[in-house]
Order: sequence, then C-alpha cells, then structure tokens
Amino acid sequence: MITLSALWPREQRGVVPGGSRWLTWGVYQDLAVAPAMTIADNLFLGREIRRPGILGKVFRMLDKKRMVGEADAYMSDLKIGIRSMRQPVETLSGGQRQGVAVARSAAFARHVVIMDEPTAALGVKESGMVLDLIRQVRDKGLPVILISHTMPHAFDVADRIHIQRLGKRVAVVRPDEVSMSDAVAIMTGATTAEDVERD
Repeated sequence: MITLSALWPREQRGVVPGGSRWLTWGVYQDLAVAPAMTIADNLFLGREIRRPGILGKVFRMLDKKRMVGEADAYMSDLKIGIRSMRQPVETLSGGQRQGVAVARSAAFARHVVIMDEPTAALGVKESGMVLDLIRQVRDKGLPVILISHTMPHAFDVADRIHIQRLGKRVAVVRPDEVSMSDAVAIMTGATTAEDVERD
C-alpha cells in the first residue's frame, strides 16, 4: 500500500484540484482508525470541514454540525447501524470500526478503493458485515481491489481473481468458471491456469 502511494504521481496523491475527493483510498487490516476520536472526526480526519466566513478562514474553526450530518449520511448510505456519529470509535465492535474505514474510503475515493486484508482482524460475523459493505461499495459503481488470502471471501465478492505466486501474477480467473480448489492449486504451483482451462 505504501508502494502504491509512493508510485502515484505527486500531484494526484492528494485532493483533486477544485474538489475534495481522492483518486484512490485504502482500507487496511489493522483497523486504521483513531479510537479516541468520534466517528465523524475519523471520517473527516485530514479533510476537516471549516466553518464558513471569518470563523473558518481566520480562526480555523471546524463545522462540526456539517461533519456529523455528512458522516451520518455516509454511514446510512452503507446501512451501517450506529446510534450516533458523536460516539468514540473505541466503543464500536471490530466490524463497525472497519465499517467506519470502508465508509471513509467510499466517501472520498474517486476511482478505486484498495482493501488490504480488511477481514484479517475480525471474527466470522464481523467479516460477513465487511463483505456486505464491499458489495455495497461495488454496487455503487466504485471499483474495489480486495487483497486477501482468505479464498472463500475472494470467491464470495470478486468478479475476477488475480492469482499471484512468488510475487508475480500467474493467472486471472473468474470465480464462476474456476473452483476454489483449482485456484489454490494454481497459487501453490500444483497446476497452471492453462491446465485448468483444458479440463
């Protein structure tokens, strides 16, 4: 993820000129949120909205009311059931915390969301919740790259699966055309994509 950020053209890494949406956004496996801050503060971390007029320009006061309202809209849009956008993230379950990270990416990414093992630190129920969020983001038209070693999750949500072995892509398969065991065999080197296609 750091490599992708570093290779992205410098002028395109931050805010798009004249707008507030980023070109790409990442969701990480380590629940990358600030636990002591509120949900709204986490969603707008680094992109805080200032109050209009002199209060925002000179005194740099934040428009907390607008941030809470927009955060509530983002979370409702993804059907993440949370009572208040003013509650600290540390009061949420692991799945809900990852939901905050997914909502942040869906709100501010412009072209693609990259998710690096988003279910690695979660239980079965919370993983299912995150997979549902991935489907919702995808269904809204925003492409999602899911990096995962958990094959059932990849087969559950992917349209295409890029299989890597020893740092190189060895195959691109469609989950509706290849079985999970064949995908694992390609990954481990027991077979090749060509052999699977011939079968």
